[in-house]
Amino acid sequence: MSETQQTPTTGARLIAEAVGTFILVFGGVGTAVFAAGFPGDPGSPVNVGFLGVALAFGLTVVVGAYAFGPISGGHFNPAVTLGLAAAGRFAWKDTAGYIIAQIVGGALGAALIFGIAVGQPGGYVGTLGANGYDEASPGGYNLLSVALIEVALTAVFLFVIIGVTSKRAAAGFAPLAIGLTLALIHLISIPVSNTSVNPARSIASAIFGGGEALVQLWAFLVFPIVGALLAGWLFKPLFDRTRALEV
Repeated sequence: MSETQQTPTTGARLIAEAVGTFILVFGGVGTAVFAAGFPGDPGSPVNVGFLGVALAFGLTVVVGAYAFGPISGGHFNPAVTLGLAAAGRFAWKDTAGYIIAQIVGGALGAALIFGIAVGQPGGYVGTLGANGYDEASPGGYNLLSVALIEVALTAVFLFVIIGVTSKRAAAGFAPLAIGLTLALIHLISIPVSNTSVNPARSIASAIFGGGEALVQLWAFLVFPIVGALLAGWLFKPLFDRTRALEV
């Protein structure tokens, strides 16, 4: 006798999204705050640098997707939720609940990071890994550069997510592929925008980054969502065309 497969409740799915986004922000942004700029001897630095931060974000998605993907689908990102809805892979009626849960989870992750960070000597005076353009960009990149990279890389992220979760994809490898893609995205774009591709992550940092981070937050809501929606709408006409097999 086969076991009856039970569908997770709406509450369980929302909690899974909140916890998964909490892990993503705490793991990724926490690495940027605590380990990326830690002062060490110039000849023997102890910080993890951009590479470490990129890997941290990728790893958080891998572990979160394997742990909570079977419950909620493992979005942990409002842009992913909207992109999947645009692609017909997720119900539009469920997007608002997911996005709220993701924002709450991300904010809790940022709050924990901030609570820990203020305990260092002299307190904490950073921006909690906030995204930015112009003077707030790590490399001083302007708004157009940030718009281009955030739209393009979020679209790439969604193309990968939709592709590796399709019925034709190899089973069981989706979280790994998605996590590696997010790490690659960070390697490319940390110097440009400090990498968003995730409005919930941007909101979480901006809450505690304050000032310019809040003023510029709009860009990291708009550009990732535009990229995700474009990918969602374009995936089927670009990649999902099929033809009947000839006998």
